Amino acid sequence: MTIKRVAIVGLGLLGGSLGLALKEYCPDIVTTGYDSDPETRRRAAERGLAGTICESASGAVAEADLVVMCVPVGAMGAVATEIADALPRQAIVSDVGSSKASIHAAISAALPEHIVIPAHPVAGTEQSGPDAGFASLFQHRWCILTPPDDVPEEAVAALRTLWEALGAEVEIMSAEHHDLVLAVTSHLPHLIAYTIVGTASDLEDVTRGEVIKYSAGGFRDFTRIAASDPTMWRDVFLSNKDAVLEMLQVFSEDLTRLQRAIRRDDGDALFELFSKTRAIRRGIIEMGQDDARPDFGRSDHEG
Repeated sequence: MTIKRVAIVGLGLLGGSLGLALKEYCPDIVTTGYDSDPETRRRAAERGLAGTICESASGAVAEADLVVMCVPVGAMGAVATEIADALPRQAIVSDVGSSKASIHAAISAALPEHIVIPAHPVAGTEQSGPDAGFASLFQHRWCILTPPDDVPEEAVAALRTLWEALGAEVEIMSAEHHDLVLAVTSHLPHLIAYTIVGTASDLEDVTRGEVIKYSAGGFRDFTRIAASDPTMWRDVFLSNKDAVLEMLQVFSEDLTRLQRAIRRDDGDALFELFSKTRAIRRGIIEMGQDDARPDFGRSDHEG
């Protein structure tokens, strides 16, 4: 199975980056794109986020070998229903969403006769929209595929080959395991960031201006995470709520233990925890998943 034509539905950060990456690293693949927002379609055409920007989702997918839905998690089912009649029978349908079990259920319900292979490129920034995308977004980043057991192996191989061509490291796991892992590594950190930034903003004895003016490095990095697309993250938390709630309960218990250690002046317990977390940070850098330079290698002017 060879992928020669890719349709991208949703032309924000991930969809736009996918289109630019295909142009850069897979120039022989024909791309079409669609976004429900006319202004986004206009800007996508200006930036060349796809070879052809279509005026309907159906038009974009009509001749596709692969359709990648780059829309909020909560919109996946509706988009799948919208393209059902126009979708070629042999086309692979995938996505870039941050939760997988609920997405597979929604897409499969709308497209029961099609090959559905959920995917999650673990890459992104806090920016959104058609101007946010860039071709190298997926370089040296993981892309997790969660194919159901009944999906043909050649379809999985074709999708894997495509993501590897874009620079990603591909991992295959079950949708349920993915959702549990990402609840720890992505969803819970975002939830904490939103909470911390909101708490700082709401403190009665600290003005909003002071929070912004005296932000230390740790708080600044939380604000970067908390600046992420609110629609996308609302849908992620609701679609993966069971795993998120499970990890949130574990985190709450750990936070209680930390609170107890501080109250009891238990420096040994604090030192043990901080040493363990420092080792995890070093492991992330050694795997090439972040930068050891000050401010994580970001320049002062970087948005």
